[in-house]
Amino acid sequence: MSTSMKHDISDGLNEEYYQINPDILGSFNKFRPPLNIYRFDEDVARIIPYYKVGGRLSNEQIEELQQLTKEGDIFVSRDDHPVYVKHISYQLDLVLVDKNLKEREIADICTQALTRKCKEFFEQPVPAVFESFWTDLMVLTEYLIHDIHRSRALARRISKEHGLEHHAVNCGFVGLALYGQLKENDFKEGGVKRQSFDRFAAGLFLHDLGMTKLPAFIMQKDKPLNTDERQKVNQHTNHGYSMLAKLDLKYPEVEQCVQQHHERINGTGYPQKISGDALSYNGRLCGLVDSFCAMIANRPYRQAMSPDEAANKLLSDKAYDQNMSGVLRALVSSLKLK
Repeated sequence: MSTSMKHDISDGLNEEYYQINPDILGSFNKFRPPLNIYRFDEDVARIIPYYKVGGRLSNEQIEELQQLTKEGDIFVSRDDHPVYVKHISYQLDLVLVDKNLKEREIADICTQALTRKCKEFFEQPVPAVFESFWTDLMVLTEYLIHDIHRSRALARRISKEHGLEHHAVNCGFVGLALYGQLKENDFKEGGVKRQSFDRFAAGLFLHDLGMTKLPAFIMQKDKPLNTDERQKVNQHTNHGYSMLAKLDLKYPEVEQCVQQHHERINGTGYPQKISGDALSYNGRLCGLVDSFCAMIANRPYRQAMSPDEAANKLLSDKAYDQNMSGVLRALVSSLKLK
């Protein structure tokens, strides 16, 4: 039976199963895969159990499983999606080779992977840990550069949980989706350069890098900051800029996000109070997204705004680029963010 017919059968089961490819199979523990495995039985034209979690495959079964997978006869259940997501999130490049994953499933995997990598890096912001984060970020940009509309599924995964890593991932996903809307024609015409795209993505995820230099008691405070504490926080843009050299990230796209995400076009921002055209495109976009993602996250001392409320408030605030704010408002509406 052909692979397409097997797909038709699994689709007919309300997408209860999906095919697994040899690369994914090879990433599992050889003798004890982490999830249940099923095979397509041509005699009865049905998908039947092959391996149950907790068991152990023999050497003969391992060889047979590899062959059946090559022939397109091995499936996993979508009931095991959480296990599958967690597993692949540790080897994110697998999303580029598994053609059976849907966009929403890839979005789940990317969210887990990048949230974990951001957390690890912010806890230890050194080159060795950064390289691990960068590897996964490059998988994400490779995935998006071929179809920027995929960023919409990512933006739907925004978290309301407070924390530096959650804020970083929210800003990365929303920022790339907004960039995709603003630059849609450039993406269609191939005018977006991969290297610049990579660096801008890094800027979105790492714009708050300097926060890692703040005392823990400020980061963990469950009440509004006092004046002295606020002044310390306001130094995080300069701290972040200084850290970029040690990470070999001295690129304009990254620097603008790190240095300028608290600048405002009317000159009311910090640290340099630049305004108008002196505020870069990347700085404007990152600043807008940073504010939006801060507003929709729960804090110990206040409840989160809804995405609609936050987008509307930013659109009415002349300190932000009005064109970008308008596109963000339309994006939030079209994504039906809650």
